[in-house]
Amino acid sequence: MGKTRGSGPFRPGTGALPPYLAGREEEQALLREKTEDLLRGDPPGLPVVLYGPRGNGKTALLRWLRRESESLGGLEIDWLMPPDIPTPAEVPLQLQVTSLLGKVTPEAVSLGGVGVSLQSRRDAPRLARALIARAKSKPLLVLLDEAHILKPEVGQLLLNAAQEAANESAFLLILAGTPDLEARLSEMGASSWGRAEKIRLGRLDPNATAEAVRRPLLGEGVAVEDDALARIVRASHGYPFFTQIWGRAVWRVMARVPSADRRMTEAVVEEASVAFETRKNDYYRERYNELRRRNLLPVASAVAAAFLGKSRLTDAEFHDAVQRAATGEGGPNPTEAADALEHLGFVWQTQALPMWEPGIPSLVDYIRNYGPAPN
Repeated sequence: MGKTRGSGPFRPGTGALPPYLAGREEEQALLREKTEDLLRGDPPGLPVVLYGPRGNGKTALLRWLRRESESLGGLEIDWLMPPDIPTPAEVPLQLQVTSLLGKVTPEAVSLGGVGVSLQSRRDAPRLARALIARAKSKPLLVLLDEAHILKPEVGQLLLNAAQEAANESAFLLILAGTPDLEARLSEMGASSWGRAEKIRLGRLDPNATAEAVRRPLLGEGVAVEDDALARIVRASHGYPFFTQIWGRAVWRVMARVPSADRRMTEAVVEEASVAFETRKNDYYRERYNELRRRNLLPVASAVAAAFLGKSRLTDAEFHDAVQRAATGEGGPNPTEAADALEHLGFVWQTQALPMWEPGIPSLVDYIRNYGPAPN
């Protein structure tokens, strides 16, 4: 068994890579295939867009990919966040291609010879040639998290250049963001990204939920009873963030027990449930207040009421609920309200079908119980 650590193996809310990334085998296989293509020098052609509601492990999956790619060797790996590239001028600096721009496209260098004057999507071919030149020396993988907050002018330059570079060199840009990421990419003039490889990260199935808690605890020398684990699975609703909260709560109970006697029993889970419920309710209160500040509570309550007794809503049912509620003076119009609920992960489309599911079913219950009564 692994050495016991004081802080334990669980890190809820940090985006850190968990000790066991449960239930993402298909996604990992696809991403591993992409990196292997890069190592062979094959242009990937299609980019990858990874999206889903908050707390479902998008950042953790990117961290796993970076670790796996580093272990393979032979790849250059860049990790970017939108604050790193607030303007188009920052893009070549962060992608480390400023020196290459002067070689492959002398006209892209400013008259003073000290900077790069890329400004818009019209400069995308110049940036693409520089990326192709960089990837010739070593395959290049760029991971961009929180891509939904990219500024439009930055996205236009970066995404169009990345598309061209991926067709001609061993270069790949992988984007991760909220459920509305696809729509935001189209707004940035990157409509070709509609053909991207899409990875939708939603909730875990019961087996994966169980393993997300079981394996890290076993690795720390904690025996796990099946009945106790089943309670955690039911209460987690397949939400990865909640499995981490449960794991941390259980670990804190176990830390008071001698190493030789550490066993997760139903009594342990009952004790840990106090900390779990407190953290969960704090999280839901934050989400409730977020909806209130955005004047979305009436709409969220109407959608929550529409979900009563249902696991999914048709597109018509969802938009009818939004339409009925988004009529108050000073509130968002129905289109804005629907887009905002998707952006926040309150609802999302998990498949390539016009059907809507809750980001977290128990959050929908919370809003239905505590939000304003729908009209």
